[in-house]
Amino acid sequence: MRFTKENMANKDDLDVLSQLGRRVAYLRKSKGMSQLEMSIESGLSKSYISDLEAGRRNVSVLICSRLCMALGVTLEELFRGVVPLEMLLKAH
Repeated sequence: MRFTKENMANKDDLDVLSQLGRRVAYLRKSKGMSQLEMSIESGLSKSYISDLEAGRRNVSVLICSRLCMALGVTLEELFRGVVPLEMLLKAH
């Protein structure tokens, strides 16, 4: 789902998506994979991977499963360090 004016998420949602996108990019790069290779391994388009890594995609559990398979990680590893902004603010 792409974010448009009609379905804009709140700031906390966008922060979580941004964190997840950065995490996916980090894991992909640490495996030495290009976005094209990730696309082929996951069955997702290269533009989808790009949008996801930029925090512009709200991914489903099924998409997360595909990402995990392509990256060779568990769901726990995929989401490691991804926390809602509200929890980060409470911690400080």
